[in-house]
Amino acid sequence: MKQFRLLFILLIFCGNFSGVAQEEPADYVNPIIGTSNYGATYPGPIAPRGLASISPFNVAGPQNLPLEKDSQWLSNPYVHENTFLTGFSHVNLSGVGCPELGVLLLMPTTGELETDHLKYGSTYRNELAKAGYYSTQIDKYDVRAEFTASTRVGVSKFSFPEGPANILLNLGVGLTNEEGAMVQIVSDTEIQGMRSVGSFCYNSPEAAYPVYFVAKFSKPADNFGVWKEPAFYEGVEAQWMTYNGKTRIMEKSTKMVVGDSIGSYFTYNFDKPETIEVKIGVSYVSIENARENLEQETGGKSFEDVYKETYSAWNETLSKIKVEGGTKEDKTIFYTALYHTQIHPNTLNDWNGDYPEIKTGKIGNTKGTRYTVFSLWDTYRNVHQLLSLVYPKQQSNMIKSMLEMYDENDWLPKWELNSTETFTMVGDPASIVIADTYLKGIQDFDVEKAYEAMLKSADQIENNPLRPGLKDYIEKGYLTTDHGGSVSTTQEYNAADHAIALLANALGKKDDYKRFKNRSLSYKKLFDKDLKMLRPRLQNGDWYEPFDPNEGANFAENVGFIEGNAWQYSFMIPHDVPGLVKLMGGNKGFTDQLQKIFDTEQFDMANEPGIAYPYLFNYVKGEEWRSQKMVEELLRKHFKNTADGLPGNDDTGTMSAWAVYSMMGFYPVSPGDPKYTITKPLFDKITIQLDSNYYKNDALIIERIGKGQIKQILINGKKHKGYFVSHDELVNAKTLKVILE
Repeated sequence: MKQFRLLFILLIFCGNFSGVAQEEPADYVNPIIGTSNYGATYPGPIAPRGLASISPFNVAGPQNLPLEKDSQWLSNPYVHENTFLTGFSHVNLSGVGCPELGVLLLMPTTGELETDHLKYGSTYRNELAKAGYYSTQIDKYDVRAEFTASTRVGVSKFSFPEGPANILLNLGVGLTNEEGAMVQIVSDTEIQGMRSVGSFCYNSPEAAYPVYFVAKFSKPADNFGVWKEPAFYEGVEAQWMTYNGKTRIMEKSTKMVVGDSIGSYFTYNFDKPETIEVKIGVSYVSIENARENLEQETGGKSFEDVYKETYSAWNETLSKIKVEGGTKEDKTIFYTALYHTQIHPNTLNDWNGDYPEIKTGKIGNTKGTRYTVFSLWDTYRNVHQLLSLVYPKQQSNMIKSMLEMYDENDWLPKWELNSTETFTMVGDPASIVIADTYLKGIQDFDVEKAYEAMLKSADQIENNPLRPGLKDYIEKGYLTTDHGGSVSTTQEYNAADHAIALLANALGKKDDYKRFKNRSLSYKKLFDKDLKMLRPRLQNGDWYEPFDPNEGANFAENVGFIEGNAWQYSFMIPHDVPGLVKLMGGNKGFTDQLQKIFDTEQFDMANEPGIAYPYLFNYVKGEEWRSQKMVEELLRKHFKNTADGLPGNDDTGTMSAWAVYSMMGFYPVSPGDPKYTITKPLFDKITIQLDSNYYKNDALIIERIGKGQIKQILINGKKHKGYFVSHDELVNAKTLKVILE
């Protein structure tokens, strides 16, 4: 009977609730993609742009796990190769490079109460993951665990066998480097509390912050309590402490308990198999807001009700792009990639609009959406361009969120996380995103304030957290080796200055346009004509010696470059490719040097600086076939319908956005410039719905006709010259046809 019930459940959830499997965009999503090969995604449910999410947590366990969170640099709560489950976390990050969040672990068990996660952890099987839903069978306890989520609430359903059972809420285990929590049992159906989180990339520990929660259970507990594992003392004091280092069980306690290794338990004694649902509302503002989030989003709703709503939300979101032709595998890869671009940046504000301001310590309120998790060094290259095209309202609200941060913190964000500034990575990426957005016609934000903020980061020499080393950059045109990552940081400043120049020109600020345009070209002072690549200079202007262009591969530390080497950065000049062509001796020199990066395996698909390199052959007439060949080969090699189906860390959707664009046949090759370059679409037909609040046409239809290499490009039926198209041309066209030979 148990096998029949499991089969019935699988039949229900393998398709959508209409009973028709694999016909809607949401049905193609496979959240297992990216959960291996350090992709750092997780398979559990989240609503589009959700604040709450649920992930199986399998990285805290025996040291013989393939990947264990304390044995190496690990930034994800789940790794597909691991087999030891210790719970399900309720706030998580997708595709980031440093550990954070992964807390509020819920775990069902049976038998006698056990509070040590290394003892109550279990193997698991029969995982099923799709948009808005995850389930697994927990071996040790014969418990089926199912999960879904609304925007701010995680919803669990546990199917227990007959006998004693427990539901544990462990606040001591997580990915975050912070410690400390509070928990209080309100009644036999409700728990409330807080967990401290912070120290992303092991920095800014002073900026730790709380995440609040309220958990409600569908059935009253027969018994309940709180546990606390105190610190272990030595010396004279330890002689008097009979409880020294021993876990303390506080049965029936309704007091607020505070500590590092604490948790709560609800126990039951079932005389027949039973199902219990648990809803956990979360907030970064208060317990009261967490409770309101829970009631407003899921009050009176069953697990199935919430899943239906979240599935529908995902299907509506993903249906903004419809693809036809291609294989089922292609569609799975495409829609999963699009799904991953709709996780971060995510919602920060509560249902009532409250959110924690950055730096001020105050609580702000918004009528729209306050977004968070701006991994801008990554996402400025393609994610925000995709949002501007397909989800312009989201992108508009993200720009407004950045400007709110400027009001609160005096600076635009660099790598913002839950209203803390982590200052991770280099450059001034927010300026690029803002300019790119405005120049694409999304202009319903205060552009003068935005321009003021951009000038501040570009010109303020003293105490500038966004552009360290700015004095050298302005005076010399480059950062010297006195500063870490001097070459790559110079390139990032060049890219930002180019974007500022473009916005200045659009706003009629001609002097600023000339000034920043000239600043954006200073990379030329770092170009070594003999090596045909950029290299670092000393404070006195001499070349840094000894210099090895290969040094820095595989993210090894080196002089001059951040997470890369000279090969991987020498073509990161997308705003001035014609100038770079000239420096390299013309089209042939440029093409040969670019091809050499791929031939010598210096190209790293998982590394952002070179992410546009496969498209750069389009700048040389007659060499466009190389881009078409390269993009298709990279898609097939690195993006697969498997756990290791991303080339590496997804970087909050950046790798996925590359796949989405590449499979559609065009790419925003120069961040800040409102233009795209064209390659072969992977599908026969792609229909992109356009938002009528921003674009005059309802849709853009892209068609691929024939096989082979590109023979002709037609826009609205007219022959198009070259392999580049402006954003305005694209969105004002109804059709883009790529004819192959």
